[in-house]
Amino acid sequence: MPEVRIAAEPRTEFGKGAARRTRREGRVPAIIYGHGTDTRHISLPSHALMMALKTPNVLIRIDGLPGGNQLALPKAVQRDPIRGSVEHVDLIMVRRGEKVTVEVPVQVTGEVFSGGLLDQQLIQVAVEAEATNIPQAFEVDVEGMEIGTAVHAADLALPAGVTLVVEPEALVLHVLAAPTAEQLEADLGEVPAAEAAEEVPPSPEDAAAGAPAAEGQAQAPADQSG
Repeated sequence: MPEVRIAAEPRTEFGKGAARRTRREGRVPAIIYGHGTDTRHISLPSHALMMALKTPNVLIRIDGLPGGNQLALPKAVQRDPIRGSVEHVDLIMVRRGEKVTVEVPVQVTGEVFSGGLLDQQLIQVAVEAEATNIPQAFEVDVEGMEIGTAVHAADLALPAGVTLVVEPEALVLHVLAAPTAEQLEADLGEVPAAEAAEEVPPSPEDAAAGAPAAEGQAQAPADQSG
């Protein structure tokens, strides 16, 4: 995996106000920790960090730290819920050859067989890999897959040195039968037109004409003349 170099600056002010000022200056508040060292508070250039984070599990070489540069992986990224900009990032220090546990995205290509519906259960799969040899994604080609076909974690093509953390039987995706129009109507609670017509309530006039006299209401006497 290629490295991305980003220059860090130390942070000496903390709190929401200080974080807002850092962002207004075009930088992102961050922390870097690991290997038994004290947590260090730094800031990173916003644009460079945003570009780096486009690559899943990107390996970042942080320059400008006391004692020299340091390799790190993004551990947690906080984003603005509306704009999507990076608000804060946690970085964990790694070394070459060191094993780390990461979540690797599952990328699906192709179209399943006509009449089938793809149901993806896992969009990421946890694996253990060397920090400098983390796969960017696991590609699964579903072209022409028939109904009933399933892909489990054990079916993924793992590069050398990469092992699963999840159970091998964990379901990644499978192909279901696409629902029929009748099933969709039933799921939506729709009533067919013929049944709906039968359930139309009578009009007030019809109801009054056929309704019996209310309990306790006097009946008109029968005509006894003649």
